[in-house]
Amino acid sequence: MRFMMLMIPLGYESASPDVQLDPERVRAMMRYNEALKEAGVLITLEGLHPPSMGARVSFAGGKPVVTDGPFAEAKEVLGGYWMIEVGSRDEAIGWAKQCPASENEIIEIRQVQEMADFSDEVQQAAAGFAELPHAGRT
Repeated sequence: MRFMMLMIPLGYESASPDVQLDPERVRAMMRYNEALKEAGVLITLEGLHPPSMGARVSFAGGKPVVTDGPFAEAKEVLGGYWMIEVGSRDEAIGWAKQCPASENEIIEIRQVQEMADFSDEVQQAAAGFAELPHAGRT
């Protein structure tokens, strides 16, 4: 089973584009990332720049509207993610609990949908999608 662990750093929604990282916290996180890798569960991981450098495309009225960050209505934003492959939700939670996160960070765990999770009708509607890189893995 694949799970995405989403890092939600509280306060990141208002971080400036030149936010500075604490080298000691980065070292601790790299040790955690190495443990995921050594255990053979890590698929990929990435950190994200703050929302002040991002954009959102909304579709109110059926037309795309671009809003540059930061986003005033944002209460929580993603700071990064890990994609892991483990045997169960409990195992994914176990890995998240080992993260050297600070008290102002939250990790949300979400299982990745697999084609096998859907009805035959939905699988037929998505025919060909499984051939895309990393799409619909089973």
